[in-house]
Amino acid sequence: MDGQVLRMSGAGVRRDGAELLTGVDWTVEEDERWVVLGPNGAGKTTLLALAAVEQRATEGAVEVLGEPVDGADATELRSMVGYAGSSVANRTPDSSVVLDLVMSAAYGLLGRFGEEYRTPDFGRARALLAQWGVLHLEDRRFGSLSEGERKRVLIARSLMADPEVLLLDEPAAGLDLGGREDLLRRLTRLADSLEAPALVVVSHHVEEIPPGFTHGLLLREGRVVDAGPLEYVMNADSLGETFGLPLKVERDGDRWSARAV
Repeated sequence: MDGQVLRMSGAGVRRDGAELLTGVDWTVEEDERWVVLGPNGAGKTTLLALAAVEQRATEGAVEVLGEPVDGADATELRSMVGYAGSSVANRTPDSSVVLDLVMSAAYGLLGRFGEEYRTPDFGRARALLAQWGVLHLEDRRFGSLSEGERKRVLIARSLMADPEVLLLDEPAAGLDLGGREDLLRRLTRLADSLEAPALVVVSHHVEEIPPGFTHGLLLREGRVVDAGPLEYVMNADSLGETFGLPLKVERDGDRWSARAV
C-alpha cells in the first residue's frame, strides 16, 4: 500500500446526465488528516461515498487501501473504512439501542439482529462511547437522541472495527457553538493520536477545521479547485474561487476563519 489509504485518478461520477464529480485526482496517506471544503452541491458527499466504497466512479479509477475498487470485494473494503454521515443516520432504525448499534459495526451490520457479542466487544464499544462523550446514552434508542448525540454515536460506531481510514461527512452540521467546539476538541485529540487512522472530514465552514488537521481539498461544482497542505490551500484566492465570492481568510493559532470582503 506504500502508506496510501486512498487514491483517485481522474475520478468522476455522472448520474442522470449530470456530472457530480469530474476529473478528481486525490491521494491520502495513512498519517494525513484532510478536510474537504466546498459549498452546497460541490460534490463533497459524493466524493466521500466513493472513498467509502458506497458508490462507484463512472469514470477514472479509485483505489482504497491499495485495492482498485472496480473488481474488488466491496464488502471487505467497507469493513476497513470507518464512515459516518447522514446516509448512515438515515438507514439506522430509530429503535436501535445505542450500545448495540456501536457493537454491530464490528460485524458489518447496522443494528443488532439477535447476534451474540463477545465480552471484548462490550468493552470496546463502551470505551468509544466514552471517548466521544456519550457513554451515558448506551441504553437509549437512536430515535430519541438529539442531532449532536446522533453524530457522536455514529462516530463512535465508525471506529468500532478499527478502520484504516475514517470518513466523517459534516460531523459539526446542526450543532450549537458549545457542541461544535466540544466535537472539534475530540477530533483534535483523535488527530493527534499516533494510533488514529487517516482522517477525512467534510465541512462547509473553515471555522470547523479541527486543529491538528494537515491537508485540505477544495471542491466547486464537482471539480477540485485546490488540494494540498492547509497552509497553502487556505488562501483568499483559492477559497474565494471555491465559494464564489471575495473572502478575507485569517488564521488564529490552529484555527481558521473566513468572511466576505
